[in-house]
Amino acid sequence: MPRWLVLLSVLFLLSDKASSSPGNTTITDLDPASLVNVFIGTTNGGHVFPGATLPHGMVKVGLDTDSPGNQAGYDANPIFNAIGFSQLHDSGTGGDISLSNFKLWPLAECNSFASCNTSLFFRKTLRKVLPNGSPDDAGSPGYFATNLSTGVQVELTASRRTALHRYTFPSSSREPRIVVDITNDGMNSATEPVVNINTTTGRVTGGARFAASFGPGRYNAYTCVDFKGDGYDFEAPTEYGVWLGNTPVQNSTQVIQLYSGFLSEIGALLTFPPSPNSIHTTILARVGVSFISSDQACANAESEIPNFDFDETVTTARETWNELLSRIQVDTQGVDKEITELFYSSLYRTHISPADYTGENPNWSSTEPYYDSLYCNWDTYRTLYPLMSLHDPEVFARIVRGMINIQQHEGWLPECRGATLQQWIQGGSNGDPILGEFFVKFHEHASALNVSANDLYTALLADAEEQPPNWNLQGRQTTVWKQYNFIPSDVYDSGGTATKQVSRTLEYSFGDFSISQVAKILNKTDDVTKYQARAGNFINVWNEKVTLPGNSSIKGMMQPRFADGQWNYTDPRHCSVNDPLDSTCYLDVTNHDGFYESSPMVYIPQDTAKLILLQGGNESFINRLNLIFDQNYFDVTDEPSQQIPFMYHYANRPGLSTQRSRMIIAESYNTSVSGLPGNDDSGAMASFAVFYLLGMYPLPATRQFLLASPYFPKVTFHNPLFNTTTTIIANNFTGNPQDGIGGTVFVKSVTVDGQSWHSNCYLDWDVFVKGSTVELELTSDINTTCGEGSDALPPSLSTGGYSGSI
Repeated sequence: MPRWLVLLSVLFLLSDKASSSPGNTTITDLDPASLVNVFIGTTNGGHVFPGATLPHGMVKVGLDTDSPGNQAGYDANPIFNAIGFSQLHDSGTGGDISLSNFKLWPLAECNSFASCNTSLFFRKTLRKVLPNGSPDDAGSPGYFATNLSTGVQVELTASRRTALHRYTFPSSSREPRIVVDITNDGMNSATEPVVNINTTTGRVTGGARFAASFGPGRYNAYTCVDFKGDGYDFEAPTEYGVWLGNTPVQNSTQVIQLYSGFLSEIGALLTFPPSPNSIHTTILARVGVSFISSDQACANAESEIPNFDFDETVTTARETWNELLSRIQVDTQGVDKEITELFYSSLYRTHISPADYTGENPNWSSTEPYYDSLYCNWDTYRTLYPLMSLHDPEVFARIVRGMINIQQHEGWLPECRGATLQQWIQGGSNGDPILGEFFVKFHEHASALNVSANDLYTALLADAEEQPPNWNLQGRQTTVWKQYNFIPSDVYDSGGTATKQVSRTLEYSFGDFSISQVAKILNKTDDVTKYQARAGNFINVWNEKVTLPGNSSIKGMMQPRFADGQWNYTDPRHCSVNDPLDSTCYLDVTNHDGFYESSPMVYIPQDTAKLILLQGGNESFINRLNLIFDQNYFDVTDEPSQQIPFMYHYANRPGLSTQRSRMIIAESYNTSVSGLPGNDDSGAMASFAVFYLLGMYPLPATRQFLLASPYFPKVTFHNPLFNTTTTIIANNFTGNPQDGIGGTVFVKSVTVDGQSWHSNCYLDWDVFVKGSTVELELTSDINTTCGEGSDALPPSLSTGGYSGSI
């Protein structure tokens, strides 16, 4: 039996044990990584990376296919060929292929060295297929394996900046060979490639310049590949040479392409002596990667995986993942196994990005952490970072330090970033609510976490007050924002593109709300007044006269506006499934409708109480929410819709929020390879699912979490910074209706540490700081309320929330 089948058999036994154990079963006791299905969302547009990586690892080593949907390299559909095993990927992104660098490829048979197929098109092959029609692939956190139709078994694992490959060749392969592909990055964008072969050791070094996937610019990447026999030793490859296209040139050792034109393909080819001890030859390939130099790539590999120990590297990766995943534990009693698998798989994917590139920033020297693959903050600020607050504050602090350091060197906080390059901004300056989220929750510990409060606030003010030369890439259109208190449709600026004016107005407003919360902690009273006033600027794009075509009872919409105060018009159905023009709202200079990726029906401000007032009160607000769902304006694939299911809370109907959120999980998420409703968006959709399964929804840059009921009878959160464990217990838990409708799932009352809590609709951050025990009394009656007191409803700025002390 192949080694990876033995390993995976153990994992499946653990998973089965977790689903069938009696009593109050805590998943952590049984290895939470065994509940992670890395293949969820790997086809049908999920673009999930299923390969081997550490939490926030720079190296993400995995299989690449020739699927048209291979943004993360992999596709679970077995009709697509395998084309290589790359060291760098992103996960869940749209657009072009973001990273797919330095592919390795095993060749089991060639008639001769010169006849070997080295070009991607000619070397590609199918994977073996299992009787159920799935490709013969396997994976778990820190490990990936596949069986190619050529008979070669491939296994992959990783440290932070180094990948380790294990290639087991069939017994018929007497001259096992490995291709090192320097140039194929998924977009055919490589220029100025360099390849070198050390004939004494077989070490291959090289690099090239590659194009950004979601913005302008080019980046340098480098690699260093060493080889070793598994179970036997050899001094050097028996044959070597560089290749161009599909032509290997034996005994050649170097290619340096000095001019910047595009070449098709360049790399190295090596032949290894067969194992004298086994009928199967197994070759280990250690691949260091760097954005600085090939020498640093070699140093990374030598320091991180010095002994080529594959099993030890897998074990270390798994232990690292288990420690992280076990910080949130669930009781699985009475819970369907698929729900537990969905939960831990989603939690796992929230820690793939952003990536820790510390020590690999070629743009400036710094002792601060550097995180990349911020792809993009617009996707992740709503749910990913608030989830990190609950269980991983130290890494959150490092990411914040890295973002501040970027602002110190580039002038503004990063928004979208990949492979060390600035990329296109999707919305506003969404680094602001990320820094706000961190500081609101951890300001008392900022110094201990090496985060300077002064530097953090300075970075926020740079976004708020200074306009960059190109606000398509960083910062905001600040001058116009401050002049008009909204972004007009007809003001053109050489510093950026005149699009997304309405959605940017709402996002700038939320950015300023976040800054006001930081200013309040720092006792900057004038700034509190200033930024809270600017947080209300969303009102300036609310047109109370616009109605939904065909339904005049739905009145009042966010709308584009001219600089002179007159209204422009965008059909409220625009950019929805009901749009009669089938418009798109993506990053397009010709899009002048004012909205990005969502319709006027779902773009909402952060002040929900004010929105209810604008829409005519609770009944009108609930009717509009119902219509948004019933007529499919709600878009589960896109982030602006994420909070909408929980907005019934603000109208004192939390049972409706619970019902809607559970229906979304039932209809849109499962554990299949097509189990996501769209791109995972660097973990944004994963963190969204985690919160829904926990029965919570975060309010970024605040100290509140909206509350529903979890899918588990008990959930515990361990926060290593506070060294506290918070427990949420769902009393009367009777399971989860499969269709999400009905059940004993509605919160009737809440106690915290045995005392009646003032709201059934939200929890305060102090609950998680102290390590409290929260008990929910559940009922089957959907007509629950938030409670009776003045502070039972979730806070909003316009009703006095967030304006007092924190």
